[in-house]
Amino acid sequence: MSFDDLPVVLEIDRMSFPMPWPERSYRYELTKNPASNLLVAETDSVFPNEVIGFIGCWLIADEVHISTIAVHPYYRRQGVGEKLILTVLDWAVDQGAQIATLEVRVSNQMAIDLYKKQGFLIEGKKTGYYRDNNEDAYQMILEGLPSWYIERSGGDR
Repeated sequence: MSFDDLPVVLEIDRMSFPMPWPERSYRYELTKNPASNLLVAETDSVFPNEVIGFIGCWLIADEVHISTIAVHPYYRRQGVGEKLILTVLDWAVDQGAQIATLEVRVSNQMAIDLYKKQGFLIEGKKTGYYRDNNEDAYQMILEGLPSWYIERSGGDR
Protein backbone atom coordinates (compact mmCIF):
# COMPACT_ATOMS: atom_id res chain seq x y z
CA MET A 1 0.00 0.00 0.00
CA SER A 2 1.16 3.51 -0.77
CA PHE A 3 -0.12 6.97 0.02
CA ASP A 4 -1.59 7.06 -3.50
CA ASP A 5 -3.86 4.13 -2.55
CA LEU A 6 -5.34 5.88 0.49
CA PRO A 7 -8.39 7.56 -1.13
CA VAL A 8 -9.69 4.23 -2.45
CA VAL A 9 -8.67 2.31 0.69
CA LEU A 10 -10.55 4.83 2.84
CA GLU A 11 -13.64 4.50 0.65
CA ILE A 12 -13.56 0.68 0.81
CA ASP A 13 -13.07 0.93 4.58
CA ARG A 14 -16.14 3.21 4.88
CA MET A 15 -18.22 0.80 2.78
CA SER A 16 -17.12 -2.15 4.90
CA PHE A 17 -17.11 -1.12 8.55
CA PRO A 18 -19.31 0.87 10.94
CA MET A 19 -16.10 2.31 12.47
CA PRO A 20 -13.58 2.72 9.64
CA TRP A 21 -10.00 3.63 10.38
CA PRO A 22 -9.27 7.35 10.02
CA GLU A 23 -6.72 8.40 7.41
CA ARG A 24 -4.20 9.30 10.11
CA SER A 25 -4.17 5.66 11.28
CA TYR A 26 -3.21 4.43 7.82
CA ARG A 27 -0.56 7.14 7.54
CA TYR A 28 0.85 6.08 10.92
CA GLU A 29 0.93 2.43 9.87
CA LEU A 30 2.66 3.32 6.61
CA THR A 31 5.32 5.59 8.12
CA LYS A 32 5.82 5.05 11.83
CA ASN A 33 4.91 1.48 12.80
CA PRO A 34 7.82 -0.83 12.00
CA ALA A 35 5.70 -3.88 12.85
CA SER A 36 3.05 -2.97 10.26
CA ASN A 37 2.55 -4.39 6.78
CA LEU A 38 -0.28 -3.03 4.59
CA LEU A 39 -1.09 -4.60 1.23
CA VAL A 40 -3.64 -3.89 -1.48
CA ALA A 41 -5.32 -6.15 -4.01
CA GLU A 42 -5.63 -4.68 -7.48
CA THR A 43 -7.41 -5.65 -10.65
CA ASP A 44 -6.38 -5.03 -14.21
CA SER A 45 -9.53 -6.39 -15.81
CA VAL A 46 -11.62 -3.20 -15.81
CA PHE A 47 -9.35 -0.36 -14.74
CA PRO A 48 -5.60 -1.04 -14.59
CA ASN A 49 -4.27 -1.13 -11.03
CA GLU A 50 -7.65 -0.37 -9.47
CA VAL A 51 -7.52 -1.09 -5.72
CA ILE A 52 -10.29 -3.57 -4.84
CA GLY A 53 -9.25 -4.64 -1.35
CA PHE A 54 -6.64 -4.35 1.36
CA ILE A 55 -5.23 -6.08 4.41
CA GLY A 56 -3.16 -4.87 7.32
CA CYS A 57 -1.14 -6.85 9.82
CA TRP A 58 1.41 -6.45 12.56
CA LEU A 59 4.34 -8.81 13.00
CA ILE A 60 5.45 -8.93 16.62
CA ALA A 61 7.96 -11.60 17.65
CA ASP A 62 6.61 -14.87 16.21
CA GLU A 63 3.00 -13.69 15.79
CA VAL A 64 1.28 -12.00 12.89
CA HIS A 65 -1.91 -10.20 13.85
CA ILE A 66 -4.35 -9.32 11.08
CA SER A 67 -5.49 -5.85 12.07
CA THR A 68 -7.85 -5.11 9.18
CA ILE A 69 -9.09 -6.57 5.92
CA ALA A 70 -11.74 -5.35 3.51
CA VAL A 71 -12.81 -5.95 -0.07
CA HIS A 72 -14.89 -3.60 -2.21
CA PRO A 73 -18.50 -4.88 -2.13
CA TYR A 74 -18.50 -5.46 -5.91
CA TYR A 75 -15.56 -7.89 -5.60
CA ARG A 76 -16.68 -9.85 -2.54
CA ARG A 77 -17.11 -13.63 -2.75
CA GLN A 78 -14.67 -13.76 -5.66
CA GLY A 79 -11.61 -14.97 -3.74
CA VAL A 80 -10.02 -11.56 -3.16
CA GLY A 81 -10.17 -11.76 0.64
CA GLU A 82 -8.78 -15.28 0.59
CA LYS A 83 -5.87 -14.20 -1.62
CA LEU A 84 -5.11 -11.28 0.68
CA ILE A 85 -5.05 -13.57 3.73
CA LEU A 86 -2.88 -16.16 1.99
CA THR A 87 -0.46 -13.46 0.85
CA VAL A 88 -0.07 -12.14 4.40
CA LEU A 89 0.31 -15.62 5.88
CA ASP A 90 2.92 -16.54 3.26
CA TRP A 91 4.83 -13.34 4.05
CA ALA A 92 4.51 -14.01 7.79
CA VAL A 93 5.97 -17.51 7.44
CA ASP A 94 8.93 -16.01 5.55
CA GLN A 95 9.39 -13.61 8.49
CA GLY A 96 9.41 -16.48 11.02
CA ALA A 97 5.87 -16.21 12.36
CA GLN A 98 4.51 -19.28 14.12
CA ILE A 99 0.93 -18.14 14.77
CA ALA A 100 -1.63 -15.78 13.28
CA THR A 101 -4.38 -14.02 15.23
CA LEU A 102 -7.30 -11.70 14.55
CA GLU A 103 -10.56 -10.41 15.99
CA VAL A 104 -13.88 -10.54 14.18
CA ARG A 105 -17.40 -9.42 15.07
CA VAL A 106 -19.47 -12.37 16.28
CA SER A 107 -22.17 -11.29 13.80
CA ASN A 108 -19.85 -11.35 10.76
CA GLN A 109 -20.47 -14.93 9.69
CA MET A 110 -19.11 -14.38 6.17
CA ALA A 111 -15.72 -13.35 7.59
CA ILE A 112 -15.75 -16.10 10.23
CA ASP A 113 -16.34 -18.69 7.51
CA LEU A 114 -13.49 -17.24 5.43
CA TYR A 115 -11.08 -17.40 8.38
CA LYS A 116 -12.14 -20.94 9.28
CA LYS A 117 -11.55 -21.99 5.66
CA GLN A 118 -7.94 -20.87 6.11
CA GLY A 119 -7.58 -22.90 9.31
CA PHE A 120 -8.31 -20.28 11.96
CA LEU A 121 -10.10 -21.50 15.08
CA ILE A 122 -12.15 -19.52 17.57
CA GLU A 123 -9.99 -19.26 20.67
CA GLY A 124 -12.19 -17.04 22.81
CA LYS A 125 -14.59 -14.14 22.97
CA LYS A 126 -13.91 -10.51 23.89
CA THR A 127 -17.04 -9.05 25.47
CA GLY A 128 -18.04 -5.57 24.29
CA TYR A 129 -14.96 -5.31 22.06
CA TYR A 130 -16.49 -3.01 19.42
CA ARG A 131 -17.20 0.49 20.70
CA ASP A 132 -19.84 1.47 18.13
CA ASN A 133 -22.44 -1.02 19.40
CA ASN A 134 -20.67 -2.89 22.22
CA GLU A 135 -20.66 -6.06 20.10
CA ASP A 136 -18.50 -8.99 21.16
CA ALA A 137 -15.56 -10.19 19.09
CA TYR A 138 -14.23 -13.66 18.54
CA GLN A 139 -10.49 -14.01 19.00
CA MET A 140 -9.34 -16.39 16.27
CA ILE A 141 -5.98 -18.11 15.97
CA LEU A 142 -4.06 -20.19 13.46
CA GLU A 143 -1.20 -22.04 15.12
CA GLY A 144 1.72 -23.83 13.50
CA LEU A 145 2.01 -21.48 10.52
CA PRO A 146 5.06 -23.17 8.96
CA SER A 147 3.36 -26.59 9.01
CA TRP A 148 0.12 -25.05 7.75
CA TYR A 149 2.01 -23.43 4.88
CA ILE A 150 3.78 -26.65 3.87
CA GLU A 151 0.45 -28.52 3.94
CA ARG A 152 -1.28 -25.89 1.77
CA SER A 153 1.54 -25.56 -0.72
CA GLY A 154 2.13 -29.29 -1.14
CA GLY A 155 5.53 -29.26 0.51
CA ASP A 156 7.09 -26.42 -1.47
CA ARG A 157 8.98 -24.85 1.41
